[in-house]
Amino acid sequence: MFATRWFMSTAIALGLAFGPLALAAEPHAHGDASTVQLRLDHGKKWQTDDILRRGMNEIRAAMAESHAAIHGNAFTPAQYDALAGRIQAKIDDVVSNCKLPEEADQQLHLVLEQMIDGVAEMKGTTGRNQGAEKIVHALSQYGDYFDHADWRPLAH
Repeated sequence: MFATRWFMSTAIALGLAFGPLALAAEPHAHGDASTVQLRLDHGKKWQTDDILRRGMNEIRAAMAESHAAIHGNAFTPAQYDALAGRIQAKIDDVVSNCKLPEEADQQLHLVLEQMIDGVAEMKGTTGRNQGAEKIVHALSQYGDYFDHADWRPLAH
């Protein structure tokens, strides 16, 4: 578990330093994103812990606060940068402090990788709104695959 968290933290740091190319080569990769898919735990949602639930609630809240302005094309580059930084900080907190069983952790990383990609796009010069949509989609998948009482996905 420590090695998994260390690799993910390293990948996040590299992603911040070198952009999406570093994330594509991360040592904790789960294979080609087109072939690795989220799955349930024998038909049930994966367990969560308080740190994960708190972090995901905070990411959802940040996206909900920004959602209308993003869809109305009223979000500025500075606002995208600030939102991306806020989301990245929550992802870092979850990666560093969340304690899930190995299989649940692996599934969570599939969701977090989508969010990390979305953060990178929001920090880019074009397609920032598509990055935000990736995060909204990842939040929806989180709710579909992880046991989080009262979870509500955001509308796309």
